[in-house]
Amino acid sequence: MKTKSLLSVLAAAILITSCSKSENPNPVDPDPTPGAGKYIVAVTPIASTGVADYLVTSSSLDDGKVSIIGNGIEQDGTWRYYLTTNNKFFSFLYGQGNPGAVTAYKLTDGKLKKLTNFQSETVAAFAPVNDDVLMAKMTRNPTTPTHTWYRVNTNSLSMVGEGTIKALELTNNGEIGYFTWLTQVGNKVFAPIMSIQDRNFTTTQPNKAWIAVYSYPDMKLEKVFTDERTSYIGQYFTNGLGTVENGDIYAFSAANAESKVGEDVKITTTNPSAILKIASGATEFDKNYFFNISQVSGGYNIINWTYVGGNNFIVSSQKKQSDGSYSAETTIAAVNVVDKTFKTISGLPKADEIKTFTQRNNYSKKDGKTGYIGVNLKSGKSYVYKIDAAAATATRGLEVEGGSITAIEHLD
Repeated sequence: MKTKSLLSVLAAAILITSCSKSENPNPVDPDPTPGAGKYIVAVTPIASTGVADYLVTSSSLDDGKVSIIGNGIEQDGTWRYYLTTNNKFFSFLYGQGNPGAVTAYKLTDGKLKKLTNFQSETVAAFAPVNDDVLMAKMTRNPTTPTHTWYRVNTNSLSMVGEGTIKALELTNNGEIGYFTWLTQVGNKVFAPIMSIQDRNFTTTQPNKAWIAVYSYPDMKLEKVFTDERTSYIGQYFTNGLGTVENGDIYAFSAANAESKVGEDVKITTTNPSAILKIASGATEFDKNYFFNISQVSGGYNIINWTYVGGNNFIVSSQKKQSDGSYSAETTIAAVNVVDKTFKTISGLPKADEIKTFTQRNNYSKKDGKTGYIGVNLKSGKSYVYKIDAAAATATRGLEVEGGSITAIEHLD
């Protein structure tokens, strides 16, 4: 149930002077307008193993075509993850047990220009906070129960702070409190927690949600608040929090916590997949709000989401099976957290034609309805689809040639 790779991100301000060995010196750009804002699409080439993403840019996601063939900037190494903050684009390399690296870009005359490379540590949660990138390198070993956090300033591109967190004190049940993600909320940081026994991510507490609250920038633990109406918030490497326009925060649970059952590992959550609410300014779950996704959707959960504004989210979901597991097939739906509606999106390709959807790096301009997701087909073709969350419809947009879409971002 858990993804195999971790995110590798900034943990030291050591500049590496060498350029990417594979950067195309003559990138083709569909819109050469100087200073124009651009969408950045990360694409994994069609190959069996060991391939690195290419970054290509486009002036539109609604139509047109871009290709990585003879075009774009090849990333140095596989297992890349992305973040846009402070109008900079960061490409993070997972080191797979070795030191990683991150490359920072900005947009100059409509093209991506590399700012620098950084040496990195392997971390599994990160977030933009003010002008920083906050990261957490986390243990999964109860005999060494210490997490480490780092702050890297996106203006100076240097590390400006670090510290440690006692992982066993977060849940107070003998298990490690493992952050699923980090999110800025006002002048604080909220960190949803999985309670895990070890590196297998199993738990004896499958029916409980935790969120730790930290001050910033000193990352002092202020409190941990909980709820027993669903399971843990978010997923491994997945942000389960979303803040709407009035400041309220909504939190989804996929309800797929696993436990050891004899010699097997199985989903043991008996609570439903649900959305909880944290009222603006509060550091507690709202006991008067509960959105039972499993019930309203007819048995689906939420495994990821993108906020598009107007209390609307575009969600990835899976159907629960009779044996308690979830289907491998992903269904895209629109969720309104105030109206408590779950609507399956129409207009996407048929399920048996789809290979994968992009998950963590979909894009929205937050106009209340519009989001963009990557759809990679078994035929080898890939497209960006424009989702209207209010109408629950999808329209095919930009075609991407040469590989599978893994991320969609934007720079001004």
